[in-house]
Parts: sequence; C-alpha cells; structure tokens
Amino acid sequence: MGKANFSDEFKRDAVAQITERGYRVAEVSQRLGVSQHSLYAWKRQFARRPAARPA
Repeated sequence: MGKANFSDEFKRDAVAQITERGYRVAEVSQRLGVSQHSLYAWKRQFARRPAARPA
C-alpha cells in the first residue's frame, strides 16, 4: 500500500471543514478516509500566518 498524494486544494478543503465549518477532526477523518494525523499536519501547514506589520 503506497502513500496517497492529495492535492493542496483537497487538503485546504479538509482543513476548512475543521477550522471554518466546525466539524471535528475525527468526523472529517472518517468521512474523507484520511488519518487524523494527516489532518493535524495539514492544519499546521495551511495555518494562516499573521500579516507582516507595515514599516
């Protein structure tokens, strides 16, 4: 069994279901067939960084 490759769009949508729509990680994991570990990693990967302060 090989490693699945998911598009950035798929990952962002999965993260949005957790962060914007309020679904639990376990629920999204089960529905999409993705490990909870992957979802947490994607959440960190796509976390919004604070905007740079103007100089």
